[in-house]
Amino acid sequence: MQAIALSTNSFSVSFSIISHQFRYLLRVCLLLLSAIGLASCGSQTEPQVRAITLQQQWVLNPGDEIAGSIVAGSLGDISLSLKNGKVNAPFDGELELSETERCALYSTPEIPAYLFRLCGLKSFDYGEVKAGKQMGKGDFLSFATLRRQPDGSWIIVEPAKGVLEKTLSN
Repeated sequence: MQAIALSTNSFSVSFSIISHQFRYLLRVCLLLLSAIGLASCGSQTEPQVRAITLQQQWVLNPGDEIAGSIVAGSLGDISLSLKNGKVNAPFDGELELSETERCALYSTPEIPAYLFRLCGLKSFDYGEVKAGKQMGKGDFLSFATLRRQPDGSWIIVEPAKGVLEKTLSN
């Protein structure tokens, strides 16, 4: 009778140790999974800044500051009131972070010699964009069309009405 009681006692002690080890292993696994999850969230890369050289130079340019206010557009830009409206990709393309504060640069293989500078929006969705998908939104948009020159610099040209209509259509 004592042998049976002793083996039952040993079994409950062994089960208690195994149960404790299992809980410990479960906690370690949960911590590892949490760490992996957090690491994957943090692995999204920041958009790279694209610097361009404009052939034309003016005194005031987007990003300049005057009496505490940021210049959103300058000579050659067209300004549009959006009233917190969306700005969409007119074609499949890419939206890049511009060196100019609160601006982005949009390019598309559909029109490879052109680049579009978008300034003044509250938020941008950087990276690859499909035609008709939102690139950003805001209260106003300062829009400039840039054309690549043979020397690699860019000049500002008048924007095409059709491109603007596609960019602003909902």
